[in-house]
Amino acid sequence: MEISGITALVTGAASGLGAATSAALVAAGATVIGLDLPSQVEAHGASAPEGVRLVGADVTSEEDVSAALATIGGSDGPLRLVVNCAGIAPAKRILGSKGTHDLATFQKAININLVGTFNVLRLAAEVIAKTEPVDEFGQRGIIINTASVAAFDGQVGQIAYSASKGGVVGMTLPAARDLARSGIRVNTIAPGIVDTPMLAGLGEEVNKSLAESVPFPHRLARPDEYAQLVLMIAAHDYLNAETIRMDGAIRMAPQ
Repeated sequence: MEISGITALVTGAASGLGAATSAALVAAGATVIGLDLPSQVEAHGASAPEGVRLVGADVTSEEDVSAALATIGGSDGPLRLVVNCAGIAPAKRILGSKGTHDLATFQKAININLVGTFNVLRLAAEVIAKTEPVDEFGQRGIIINTASVAAFDGQVGQIAYSASKGGVVGMTLPAARDLARSGIRVNTIAPGIVDTPMLAGLGEEVNKSLAESVPFPHRLARPDEYAQLVLMIAAHDYLNAETIRMDGAIRMAPQ
């Protein structure tokens, strides 16, 4: 699928993976509608690349996502690509020194990472399905979700995060099958350890240790490499219902 001339919707677009993906899509000729929480849009809006329209929205809100999709029009190209990057990564053990894992944190991770991804997927798919096909096979667009290697190699303290990302992986095949008749492909990227602002907050020593655990390349992944994979998946019209690990061959240890 050609990127130039289309509109893309990217969630979590104000920073990290979403910001890198938005920049790469604009460079490839797309118009990007970037969703993020209003506080994040306020904090990072001034640094958004030209061609990216940041919209304050909660991915778990039907009203917010529908309103963002409704802004597509005028000189914008048709919505063809959706990239779900919004997410959180809480860290708590089921039984810790301060008691049991609270239910609210678990529910929040599921709600944002899994329910939020599904909410954007379903509403955006409805919009894409109304567009004209781009080829003789009826292709209309693609949705790319973000899981994590934690979906497969969840570490100590990642019960909520792993469950939410495992759910994203689990949605990939049935979503692709559901949307096949509408000409919409669905794939998932499962990143390993990526050098994002969220990771930077752990400190230099922790980041150095994490980088040393990656077999090859012996470093952290970069957000622009995630964005590069998004473009590769979009360009490969026969790639559908796949979860692709982007992890430097790492298999996470228990802790």
